[in-house]
Amino acid sequence: MKPKSRKTVSRSPASQGKGLHQRNIHNSRYDFPELIAASPELSSVVTENKFGDLSINFSDPRAVKLLNQALLKLHYQVDFWDLPEGYLCPPIPGRADYIHYIADLLSLSLKGALSSEQHIPRGKRISALDIGMGANCIYPILGARLYGWKFVGSDVNAVAVNTANTIAQMNATLKSHIRCRLQSDSQSIFKGVVAPNERFDVTLCNPPFHRSIEEATDGSERKIKNLAKNSAKKSPMHSSVNPSDNSSSALLNFGGQGAELWCPGGEVAFITRMMQESRDFSHQCLWFTSLVSKQESLSLLKPLLNKMGVAQSRIINMQQGNKQTRILCWSFLSETELATWANERWLINQ
Repeated sequence: MKPKSRKTVSRSPASQGKGLHQRNIHNSRYDFPELIAASPELSSVVTENKFGDLSINFSDPRAVKLLNQALLKLHYQVDFWDLPEGYLCPPIPGRADYIHYIADLLSLSLKGALSSEQHIPRGKRISALDIGMGANCIYPILGARLYGWKFVGSDVNAVAVNTANTIAQMNATLKSHIRCRLQSDSQSIFKGVVAPNERFDVTLCNPPFHRSIEEATDGSERKIKNLAKNSAKKSPMHSSVNPSDNSSSALLNFGGQGAELWCPGGEVAFITRMMQESRDFSHQCLWFTSLVSKQESLSLLKPLLNKMGVAQSRIINMQQGNKQTRILCWSFLSETELATWANERWLINQ
């Protein structure tokens, strides 16, 4: 079959300088009095730093979890959220950015169907798949609460799936929006998760980007040192770090279970498998997407898109302060097919 002509676009539809997405409610400092009012237990880990600002120690796993619980309760009406010890506890502002940029990506397809101003599709007509949702279930939570989307979350870890399912079922705001599935084959991405007649408007993934457990540990140590270094230079926006705290318990804040952090070959190997397998589901999904942590990974991944015959691809750049990441997006559908998909699935009976 002759490959379709492919459009490649690099853009950040609604970026805001070095800050978060313009719709991200976490663009300003955390309001700790407001967060404590929503979740009083947070007060036990909030202290004044040397600049006179209220903050927490971000190398303390318990403090980070309590902050996340408060953020989810205050801003997203999620009353129950808890994790088993040692599972990945994600930074919510950056995770919300991914959801907002994906909403912009979907709106481009809808714009083609409507021939009107940018409009973000909302509600349960939008069906998303989160590959490797983890025990935290954070992308389905944010997508459901920010835009009302339905989510399927998959993971190879049974404890993670059970924990995420408990979170979804314990919250009235989530239980009709989120389904959790165990991926029984660790070498498969979509196979065994996506049913034969199932369709998704978008897939998301935050892949394990380290190549080994040693590399993952080194990365966690660097994060702690960088936070401490930044804290010494200026009043931190969101964090307070003890630079001498390099214990294994401190690393749990940035750590997680094996599949959450690393896989042989790192993010390039994982995303390559995802891209190759996506061809078998080319007409069951509008957009496939994945975070790419390392800029150099793109030079290895982009040539594969040329070989796969995708109709179009995009690279969405994201930045939070000095931290940069990007979303790699690809679709096997032409612009006309994208617009038809949006019209048939999102607009009928609206």
